Amino acid sequence: MAEASKNYDKMPGLGRVAGGGPQRFQPHEKPKNTKGTIKRLLTLLMKWRGTMIAAILLTILSSGISIFLPFLIGRAINAFNIKTGIIDTAGLYVILIIIAACFLTGWATDTINGVIMANVTQKLVKSIRTQLFGKLQKIPLNFYDTRPNGDTMSRITNDVDNISSTVSQATTQLISSCITIIGTLIIMLTLNVIMTGVAVVAIPLFLLLTRTISKRSRDYFLGQQRKLGALNSIIEENITGLKMVKAFNRQENVTADFNTVNAELRSYSTKAQTWAGFMMPFMNVINNLSFGLIATAGGILSVNSLLSVGLVVSFLTYSRQFGMPLNNIAGMFANIQSALAGAERVFELMDEAEENPDKPEVLDLTEVRGKVEFKDVSFSYIQGSPILKNISFSVNPGEVIALVGETGAGKTTIVNLLTRFYEAGSGHILIDDTDIQDISKKTLRSCFSVVLQDTFLFTGTITDNIRYSRPTSSIEEVKAAAKLAHADEFIFRLPKGYDTIVSGSSDTLSLGQRQLISIARAILCNAPILILDEATSSVDTKTEKEIQQALLTLMKSHTSFLIAHRLSTIRDADRIMVIGSGEILESGSHRTLMTRKGAYYEMVMSQLGMGDDAAV
Repeated sequence: MAEASKNYDKMPGLGRVAGGGPQRFQPHEKPKNTKGTIKRLLTLLMKWRGTMIAAILLTILSSGISIFLPFLIGRAINAFNIKTGIIDTAGLYVILIIIAACFLTGWATDTINGVIMANVTQKLVKSIRTQLFGKLQKIPLNFYDTRPNGDTMSRITNDVDNISSTVSQATTQLISSCITIIGTLIIMLTLNVIMTGVAVVAIPLFLLLTRTISKRSRDYFLGQQRKLGALNSIIEENITGLKMVKAFNRQENVTADFNTVNAELRSYSTKAQTWAGFMMPFMNVINNLSFGLIATAGGILSVNSLLSVGLVVSFLTYSRQFGMPLNNIAGMFANIQSALAGAERVFELMDEAEENPDKPEVLDLTEVRGKVEFKDVSFSYIQGSPILKNISFSVNPGEVIALVGETGAGKTTIVNLLTRFYEAGSGHILIDDTDIQDISKKTLRSCFSVVLQDTFLFTGTITDNIRYSRPTSSIEEVKAAAKLAHADEFIFRLPKGYDTIVSGSSDTLSLGQRQLISIARAILCNAPILILDEATSSVDTKTEKEIQQALLTLMKSHTSFLIAHRLSTIRDADRIMVIGSGEILESGSHRTLMTRKGAYYEMVMSQLGMGDDAAV
């Protein structure tokens, strides 16, 4: 178990099965260019350049005040003349008033700056999540076929939150730290070059420490984010498939999978936090070393009357102030590393290839008759393993076509290519003699009413779910579609009828009832081409026959594609096409194909021999 978990990052994406083990996750590449990630984050922030400039100016003001304060403190101490014992009271009061004003101004600028950065950060989060969600609508379906949903959700939630918290805290602090370091260094040089030379001993030590720790911790922080995404995937899959987990007694297995990935997450997090945690203790050592050297050198110079006591105190204060920005950077180090790791994952998703866009000049079909034609169409999900090989056929408007064949023969693939959920590898697909590549996707997909075997209901009322295919329809039209789909009877028995709340993951409705709602949704859409992919697989025989009568009425004026295994569903089709080995093995009516005694005949006799549809 542990070995499989260690190696899953190297394995190709696999189908997701609840309790299938951590190895099913898609591999991740090693960390990308950190400088490039920072540059992209800054580019996003520049959308609010006016606000950011205001925040930077306030940061400069606040940093300037903090740099000026040690100088004032030194002047205040020098107001006491040690040799004569005379105190410059008037000058001291002036200095104290200026110090108080500086503190108040610094507090005000920091408060305003905090509000500004909080506002910018939330705008940034909103922008990133909007872009990511919009990106998810444009990514081809094969992305979702090979990636765990939990990992994708983790990028939109956890990774973006990491970016948010770090940008909010680190942006102004980094600017302030840089200004403070530079400003403090300049003032120290103007005060005394020798003491400045003693103070800057800390800089190379700090750079060496940062480089060593960042090199060690970066991989661990990225691994932490990836393991968190993997853990979210396990949670999402097993909550969704909990009934299946219990049915096959896989609780111990999925718990072991969870514990394995959770332990790996703990390991990565511990190593990341440990390495990042080294920063502050070592920084304190360096700061204390610097403070001791400055105090020693200052004491020697002061005793020899080469420096005033106030100047030594100023330098000691500046040494602390010089080390404070370095401490701040060290304190933010873990968050910055985690945010950069999250940003890399976010940008990786943003950079995913999108569906092929519409051509510059595409057509919007009107009054679609429903003629469909495939010309030498080939397709493969994996290069070198073709699913369809030069498929050619033509369907007349209003004709009912049944696609049959073994599981994985390519029946659903034909429908996916027709709707452009996937793009054909070669050949042409035409609707009303127009290549679908020349039709806008919005217009193309409005040509279809689709009922899939895997039904899905969105969170909302039953009315909302039926109306999903045509939002402008009236409640009377919704109820009429439900009656035609034989869904009205069970909906009426529900406590709130059509206002009953359902969702994609709840079990308040049976599979058959959910499928009836999907059929009602397709009926309400009333598109010229109807696609039924095992549309009645989850309903009982009596209900199926009732639905077939409704669908027969609907299909009279629609071009229809039926994908089914039950004879009762397909035998009345105008034409039956048997798909196998990536080709159309035979085509014709039920009676014609039975007379030929080919592949279709063998399939029918196999069903009848097993007792299925024996009464048909």
